[in-house]
Order: sequence, then structure tokens, then C-alpha cells
Amino acid sequence: MRINIGVETYPGGRSIATVLDHPACFANGADGSEAVIRIPDALLRYKEWIDSHTPDSWMKDLGDFDIHLEETFDVNFVNESFDLAADGIEINAWYRHDWKPLTAEDIRRGSLVLEWSRADLLELVASLTPLQMAQEFEGERWSIGGVLRHVANAEHWYLDRLSKAPCPRKDLPEDPFERLDFVRKHLKQVLPSFVGLNDVKGIEGEIWSPRKVLRRSIWHEIDHIEHIFKLIARL
Repeated sequence: MRINIGVETYPGGRSIATVLDHPACFANGADGSEAVIRIPDALLRYKEWIDSHTPDSWMKDLGDFDIHLEETFDVNFVNESFDLAADGIEINAWYRHDWKPLTAEDIRRGSLVLEWSRADLLELVASLTPLQMAQEFEGERWSIGGVLRHVANAEHWYLDRLSKAPCPRKDLPEDPFERLDFVRKHLKQVLPSFVGLNDVKGIEGEIWSPRKVLRRSIWHEIDHIEHIFKLIARL
């Protein structure tokens, strides 16, 4: 099986390799080469995760696979004039693959992955006390509760890129769990309308499409599940 991946590299060298047809499968590395090397293990763990959730796994025929690096992207910053800058608006990866309109099967699988990752996230924090949720950590931008709000805010922002946000951010629920639920319910309502939609927009120097919105929403939550897991280990 051919596995096509894209690699985005952030300033300072951190890289993320993503399986383009399976955005919940990705690997981090200190550089692009390290991220690519970690993809086979990530793919096997992803298969195990999917298989554990459904008897109708779309990964059951994985078998032998070949990794193909299809695209690379250097994350950068632009200023208000959209010139490259040391700091400013962060421009994240846009892959040719993101141009492809989503199919009904893409939406079905993506919706299931979002359902399962949200269950994993809520299970992870279920036993935390309000004090633990609010605890701040040296070297970290957010508390665990703050990370939850950030996940919801980012999902709201992705939807806003295609003018699909449910409301202005200021009107989102204050409670992090209510905010997560509110935005996710709206995303699930919107996703079916993305089937076959060729809606590509450039906003603030970055290109967006329905496929990219789904890709980023899936990746972002799963990435922060690992982040929260590390924070809990520090409690």
C-alpha cells in the first residue's frame, strides 16, 4: 500500500509528518527526516486505534506499505503587509492534497475519528479536580483547562476561515467543557455540507479549504491529548 505523507517544518526545526489520507496519523520530529522515520510506527498505532473502535476498520487491509513523501512546507510568519517576518501571523501548511473536495467517505471517517478522539480527551481529564484543571505549569502557556479552551477556540477559528463559525468567539461558553461541546456540535452539523464542496479561500496570508479544516481539527485535538497527558504527569 502506498502511504503519501506531507511534512511541515516550523521555525526552529520542529517538524510534523502527516499521512495525507489519514490526518489522525502523524509523527513529530526534531526535523523532517526524524518525523518521516517515525511514520511507520505512528501508522501501526493508528491502525490499532481504528481497529479497536470499529469492526468495519478502514485500516484492516494495511498490510505492507511504502512511505512516499509527497509534499513539504516551511511554516513561516508574515506581517500586516504579508511580507515574511520574524513574528506575526503564522502561516501553516497548505498541501496540494488540501485542494481535493471531501467525499462522503472522508466525512464519515473524519466524523468517527473526531468522536473517538473527543472521547479520549474527556476520559483523560475526567478525574481531575477544578484545582488540578487550573494549575499552571512552568514553561507552559496554559493550564489543562486552558488547553481545553484552546482546542475549542482553534476549532472555532478553523470554521471561521470558511465563514462557518457558529458565533463570534466572545459569545462562546466560558466553561471549557461547554465550549468544547458547543463548537464540536456545530462542526459535526457543518461537515456534511462540505461533501464535494470546492471552496478554497485565502485569509490573512493562509489558504484554507474544507479538507484543511477537517485535517487541522483532527490533528489539533489529538496533538493536545498528548500535551495534556504530559501535563497530568507533572501534577
